[in-house]
Amino acid sequence: MIMSVIRHVICAMSGGVDSSVTALLLKRQGYHVTGVFMRNWDSLEETGVCNSERDCEDAYRVCQMLDMPFHQVSYVKEYWHEVFSNLLKEYHRGRTPNPDIMCNKHIKFKHFLNYAMNTLGADAIATGHYARTSQEDEEVFKQRHITSPKSLFRDRFEIRNPARLYQGADRLKDQTFFLSQISQSALRQTIFPLAGLTKDFVKKMAAEAGFHHVLKKKESMGICFIGKRNFEDFILEYLEPRPGKLVSLEDGTIMGEHKARIGGQRDAWFVVDKDVTTGEVFLAPTTNHPALFRDTMRTDRFHWITDEPPAELVRSSMMECHFRFQNQMPLTPCTVTLNADGSVWITTARPIRALTPGQFAVLYKGDECLGSGKIVRLGPTEHTLHLGRERMKGAPSDPPLTPEPTS
Repeated sequence: MIMSVIRHVICAMSGGVDSSVTALLLKRQGYHVTGVFMRNWDSLEETGVCNSERDCEDAYRVCQMLDMPFHQVSYVKEYWHEVFSNLLKEYHRGRTPNPDIMCNKHIKFKHFLNYAMNTLGADAIATGHYARTSQEDEEVFKQRHITSPKSLFRDRFEIRNPARLYQGADRLKDQTFFLSQISQSALRQTIFPLAGLTKDFVKKMAAEAGFHHVLKKKESMGICFIGKRNFEDFILEYLEPRPGKLVSLEDGTIMGEHKARIGGQRDAWFVVDKDVTTGEVFLAPTTNHPALFRDTMRTDRFHWITDEPPAELVRSSMMECHFRFQNQMPLTPCTVTLNADGSVWITTARPIRALTPGQFAVLYKGDECLGSGKIVRLGPTEHTLHLGRERMKGAPSDPPLTPEPTS
């Protein structure tokens, strides 16, 4: 067993309340903390896309208040090539990607981590995510102001057991969904000081510390580089529009074309499928139409946070656990089947609405986030299964066997 001592921690500073309190907690625990602001989108190219300049100033002000060194680093090029270009390719294929998961995987927990370790000489990084690992110290999780420990730095033990990712104490703010693609080596070098805290308690700590300038800010939601603009308008600045017909799934009626209003309808219609070859989009008339519900999907090669699939899954090729494909959707019981190529089939206990290729299927076992895989194939909808059953009912049955005549 090799003991490693963590002294210097690089804190990812966003200019928000969570990263500010993260830095405060680290300082109170006796670490040498350096704050770093990441710039991932070149706001100079566009007007009103991000408040990155203000965010950077707010982060710098917190570092001054805590007497911390401050740096800023640009990953504009890396973000474009490894996150945004992938987003465009996925949309071109008719999929719905998740850039937040990919940003954590490629930018924060790869490029930023390498910068922290190799350029700034850090022992670990810390972020303001509401999540925890199997390596965190007990005092991090207590909702109280923490006095400096008797020994200046804490010890962490490098052992053969893999680091595991667990949900944070505040289940409404839990962010393990967005961390489900990070590598084992990155997780081992990361601290989540907000692991055991609620958002309300974090705000209280920020107020007591005098971080009023970050408390006034609205919480960032969605993809930062889009700003306040309509997402479809934004994405069409980078993709050629592919016009096509809007087709009713019910009777094949042509109801309009892309980007046109569907006239003469009292109720909203919902997209249930797309044909990327013809550009046709198929619509259903109600939000709970059976064509929106499925219970089966296949992923690409699944990313297990511990590097290996759970022993139970390896042993029997099947495992019961829980699933979600959106951050705040309730966890749903499911059965997972492991394929020879590392992909998995997931069958949920009940049909799920609006499963979408390109999104990530994230699996949980109890409090533990096991990892995720990109959804690449969907099983039949409830609508398709119903039509199949109806056809089977209407099919002529085989005639009864006639006995051979006897002579």
